[in-house]
Amino acid sequence: MVQGTSSYAGKSLLVTALCRIFARHGVRVAPFKAQNMSNNAAPCLEGGEIGRAQALQASAAQVEPTVDMNPVLIKPEADARSQVVVLGHPWRTVSAGDYYRHKAFLWKQVIAAMDRLRALYDLIIIEGAGSPVELNLRQGDIVNMAIARHAHSPVLLIGDIDRGGIFAQLLGTLWLLEPDERALVQGLVINKFRGDLSLFHDGVRIIEEKGGVPVLGVIPFVRNLYLPDEDAVAVEMNPSSETKSTHVVDIAVIGLPHIANSDDILPLRAEPGVRVRHIFGTRDLGNPQAIIIPGTKTTIADLEWLRQNGLAEAIMDFARRGGSVVGICGGYQMLGEAIQDPLHVESGEESASGLGLLPVITRFLGEKATFQTRARIQGGEGWMTALAGQLVDGYEIHMGETRGNEPWLEITSRSNHPVHVPDGAVAAGGYVWGCYLHGILANDNVRRAWLNSLNWQEVENVASQDDLVDRSINLLADVVEEALEMNLLKKIVWNTLPPF
Repeated sequence: MVQGTSSYAGKSLLVTALCRIFARHGVRVAPFKAQNMSNNAAPCLEGGEIGRAQALQASAAQVEPTVDMNPVLIKPEADARSQVVVLGHPWRTVSAGDYYRHKAFLWKQVIAAMDRLRALYDLIIIEGAGSPVELNLRQGDIVNMAIARHAHSPVLLIGDIDRGGIFAQLLGTLWLLEPDERALVQGLVINKFRGDLSLFHDGVRIIEEKGGVPVLGVIPFVRNLYLPDEDAVAVEMNPSSETKSTHVVDIAVIGLPHIANSDDILPLRAEPGVRVRHIFGTRDLGNPQAIIIPGTKTTIADLEWLRQNGLAEAIMDFARRGGSVVGICGGYQMLGEAIQDPLHVESGEESASGLGLLPVITRFLGEKATFQTRARIQGGEGWMTALAGQLVDGYEIHMGETRGNEPWLEITSRSNHPVHVPDGAVAAGGYVWGCYLHGILANDNVRRAWLNSLNWQEVENVASQDDLVDRSINLLADVVEEALEMNLLKKIVWNTLPPF
């Protein structure tokens, strides 16, 4: 198990790296995180959704993601209310105060999922959440030391030296653990080190002497990893990306309060000559070539936020002046004429007016769509016409149906089952468009055709999106394998050296 001294210490990436390292050695390995809190999700082939990080870790392990890898997914809808997804499907919406009342039920789901994985794989690499010594939350723990104790799992504790205070992080965490929990911690890992490692040799010695636990390694700060974000916190931490190109296509992405699947824009960040920046008000807008309204967990509430801060009017004015506006999933719903919620799936309101930029109406339904999806481009307008008949891949995670007159996509497969479902709408000669497909911009044909319509200068021989992600996983695995005492790690995992 990998636990951290805090959020963003590097747990998710260390699990990703270890999954790839052990998979390279022929070990049947799978990731597991009992409880995750994120609106960045991914669908499984079997149906249902899990955290984006666990889907990435499954890819690193070279296995198909399943709902057992993240049995409890908490998707925030407001500051103190979340939708709880259990084994891939919505269970109920609860307040923060009520969540822990359901610990007994959730714990049964968690341990059953982990036990199913343990029956299928040689090695399960478990990720904790936040810190294991949030003392006020100890009684409700189903994701940190409670899991380690149940699984009799050795624990690696990782700390982030880049944010400072690494001695307090690691030693303070060790000292706040109960004795039986501390005994499970078999190794310490120091993450995000910059500079000359020889200058920290004394630091390693001091931590080992005072903590009584070996330091397995010091992982350097790894730059330029092309990997999807675990959750939307990165939107606020890293609001923009820069490019050294002299010709820049500037794309403004609306930083919605409840933004979901924010990694939809990751493919744009990888393109030379494209700058992507998140904006949170009209003062941030500037003069972009395009505006993207991304997915959201609460469409109606975030649409009202757009109106309150003036961005709704700014987006409509931008479109009227010929600017390109794109909506993905919840953003697509906002671009339509109206959103209807007669069952109060998302809001106390029965309906809300959309931005009126696309000729569609959305109606929320009680059943959630979570599919890996393939679609065929029907034609559309402007830059889309040359793509008619081409296939695209993506995924759906949404609670509504959106209907219009001339969809530009036809979904032909959901989780490998043939279907014929219209999707998407287009207006203004192709400058305003939207669809439900998360990952639509990861399709090279769509992304580059759209960018070309914005006068982008295409660069040849750029790697595909899948290749860029896989190269980053391999780079991360190489760095971690070089940094860690792998023989000691193998002893911790197997209690003796394995035959490789």
